[in-house]
Order: sequence, then structure tokens, then C-alpha cells
Amino acid sequence: MTLFDSVADYTLVVESSDRTRNERDTSSGFVRATTVYALHGDGETGHGEDVTYDTEDHDALADAPPLVGDGDGQLAPGEYTFAEFSAALDGVELFPTKDPERETAHHYRRWAVESAGLDLALRQAGTNLGSAVDRDYDPVDFVVSTRLGEPPSTDRVEALLDQYPETELKLDPTSEWTEEIVEALAETDAVRILDLKGQYEGTDVDQDPDPTLYELVFDNFPNAVVEDPGMSASTDYLVEDNASRISWDYPITGVESVESLPFEPQWLNVKPSRFGTVKSLFDTLDYAAEKRISLYGGGQFELGVGRDQIQALASLFYADGPNDVAPGVYNDPDVPEDAPTSPLSPSASPEGLGF
Repeated sequence: MTLFDSVADYTLVVESSDRTRNERDTSSGFVRATTVYALHGDGETGHGEDVTYDTEDHDALADAPPLVGDGDGQLAPGEYTFAEFSAALDGVELFPTKDPERETAHHYRRWAVESAGLDLALRQAGTNLGSAVDRDYDPVDFVVSTRLGEPPSTDRVEALLDQYPETELKLDPTSEWTEEIVEALAETDAVRILDLKGQYEGTDVDQDPDPTLYELVFDNFPNAVVEDPGMSASTDYLVEDNASRISWDYPITGVESVESLPFEPQWLNVKPSRFGTVKSLFDTLDYAAEKRISLYGGGQFELGVGRDQIQALASLFYADGPNDVAPGVYNDPDVPEDAPTSPLSPSASPEGLGF
């Protein structure tokens, strides 16, 4: 039985829906907006979070009709199996008032609604995802993701480690990193993931392939996972020489995307919202298990229930990975004074997609 088969036949009754907008400053220097979708039915509510990055796409929902209704482009109220619910969403207009700013938003919003539907189905059945897929919830190891600012400085890393000495880190190297900064970071022995952002072409955070930077990263952090290198004539040999610790994030949206990578991966960063549908995510988890690919979870500055849900998925499928799913308080501009530390323990009785 596949993972998706484990949840496909759960039934859900959908009666109505609503949306809640969230907004918060982040340590990466931007204001994050998200929208939480709620599906109601049979006395239960399921939630999912839309992590679309462009604020305009969240603003546009102010004038949008409810997701559930009898109109064209809405989800009809009624009873579905989860597989039927997912199929029905193919006919729902998730961006009813404007096209999204970026194509990736289609997957992000679809995931928000699909995860709300699965959460609702599990809650109406009086169960949780772990029971549905016959897996235990394990404590989740996590890393803290942070950027070093412009110009780059180790100040925030030092503040984090002063407050929480056992913290492990995910950092985003840039060409502005100096040898002194790299040496100082390496001395902390806290860096688990280095995200080169070489696959984020045309975004605010993309980083062109830089052989000098790549050499600094590979030479000074020999035990770190290195994520999303850019492929170019000047850096290909460095990437190939370090293939055993190369991971992929931005390109990963399903099994086909994994099979299209430049070489067979040994690591993948799993951001559930990138997959759009539960089936695409679960098929990829099955594929990774078959191919013995190491996984870890990734976050997208979730402000609501989405963070709890990615922690639950990490707990069930890759709990001991360097999961970028730290409690959201670590994304605040100031280093928190009393934050949970790794590993995160699941609740005694998780419900739905909760952790």
C-alpha cells in the first residue's frame, strides 16, 4: 500500500469555509503574510496555511468569494473521500480575483486547501496522520535558519549561540562572505546546512554560481549538507566532487522533479507546500524511501498551523534529519529569550495533521 492509499478513502463532510490572514516581521528583513484556510463540517474544522510569498496575492483574497459554495469555481458542499476531494479541487478557482504573481503560488495555495481537507478528514474520523499511515511520532531534531545581513556579520549567530549553545544552524552563503566570516562560523561547529540558493533564479534571494564561494563552503564545512548549488562550467566540478552531501530544495515538486536532477540525489529538503497535492508529496516520500534518499523538512516562514503541520510530517518521516522547522519564534527579528530547543517533542495526543 502506498502512503496516499493510506489516506485516500478517509471521508470528509464539507459544509463551509473561511480564511484568516496573518502578518509578521521576520529576521530576514521582510514582512511575512500568509492566509489560513479553514474547512468546516460535521462539527469539526480542518486548517491549512497558504505560504504564497507575494503579499498582493493575500490582499486579493479580501474580495474573493468563499472557497466552499454553489457558484462556478467554488467547491460544492458535500461528502467526499479524500481522493475525491483532491480531484474536485482541480475544478476550483483558487485565485478567483487575480492571477498569482508567481507560478509557484498555485502549488502553495493548493497545498493549503489540500492540507485543510486532510486535517478535516482525520479529525472527523477521530484520528491523526500517524495512525493513518501506521507510523509513530518521534521527537524532531531541528536547525535554526538565519541570514547574516548586509553587509554580512556573525552577530546574530553569536547571539543565538550565546542564548542557546546547542543550536545547530542553516545558513545562506553569499559572495559577500569573507574568509574571516567563514572561519568564524566554522569554528562554532554548529553549521549543518548551507543553502547556496543557486536554483532560485529571478528571485530576491538568488545567488549566482561563484567558484570562490563554493570552494570556501566545501573546504571549511566538510560535514555540512550543501543545498541547491547552481550548475555552471566554473562550479560543476566542485558540485560533482561533493555529490554525496549535495541536497536539493527549490526544484523539488514531485517524483518527476527528483528524477530530473543532474545526478541521483542522496539528500532532499522536503517543503510540503512545494508539492501542491498530498499525493505528490506522499509519492515522493515513497520514492525516497525506495531509493534510500535522506530527507529533512523545510519551512517557509509559516505563521499559523502550517508550522505545526510540517513539524508533524518531520516527526513521522524524517525526525532525525537537520530539519529547518524550528518554532516560528526563531524567525522573529530579535533572538527569542525563552524558545523551545531541539529536539521538539510531539504532543501526547496529536489530532488531524497536528503535532
